[in-house]
Amino acid sequence: MSQLTDQVAVVTGGSRGIGRAIGLELARRGATIVVNYLNESQLDNANETLTAIQAAGSNGMLVPGDVSTEDGSSNLIKAATDAYGRIDILVNNAGITRDNLIMMMKPEDFDAVINVNLRSTWLCSRAAVRSMMRKRYGRIVNIASVSGILGQAGQTNYSASKAGIIGFTKALAREVASRNVTVNAVAPGFVLTDLTKDLPEELTKQLNQLIPLGRWGTVEDIARAVAFLVSEDAAYITGHVLNVDGGMAM
Repeated sequence: MSQLTDQVAVVTGGSRGIGRAIGLELARRGATIVVNYLNESQLDNANETLTAIQAAGSNGMLVPGDVSTEDGSSNLIKAATDAYGRIDILVNNAGITRDNLIMMMKPEDFDAVINVNLRSTWLCSRAAVRSMMRKRYGRIVNIASVSGILGQAGQTNYSASKAGIIGFTKALAREVASRNVTVNAVAPGFVLTDLTKDLPEELTKQLNQLIPLGRWGTVEDIARAVAFLVSEDAAYITGHVLNVDGGMAM
């Protein structure tokens, strides 16, 4: 297991689900974790995540804020650097869905998904990359999706946002590579979370048929992929999209 001792990692949308799993995985490897969450409604989840990080033997802090806004993203990065002096790792994980067929999708639902998923990735990266380039070290991992590669009916907004993250990842990787900052993406497939574990059995069986490995992924599958990309084992990898989808997009 590659160690991340003495590194500081910021995880957006880190209070539950994939974000929590990423924070815990990085904490187990020795990183200090800055957990971003949206607002008071997520505080209990955020506190549970911080408690788990501390139980894993690491340190961390909670920073609330809407990272799809310029103030929220810049305040997050400032809070992390004020507390710890630097940021070594940024994981852009914050995301939402507002699924519907295009003829029934409201413009505000398209805008919300683009803002939370894609705009937050751009804003947080912009806020963090300056200090990374200055100290000539940084690791950025953006959470994309198989939907951004294959497309998904009923998800024109979500698929567009995740495809945008893939293009953003490749472009930023070219901008910052000369300063030893790597930028990669992880594209999950179907992942078991609190939101998906109670799907009807028949629907789950149908979806399983789309996955060559025949099972849904776990949040730990995604977290381990992120941990690899931020480790020294992946120091020569940048601009890459790592599909963690059971073979869906091969």
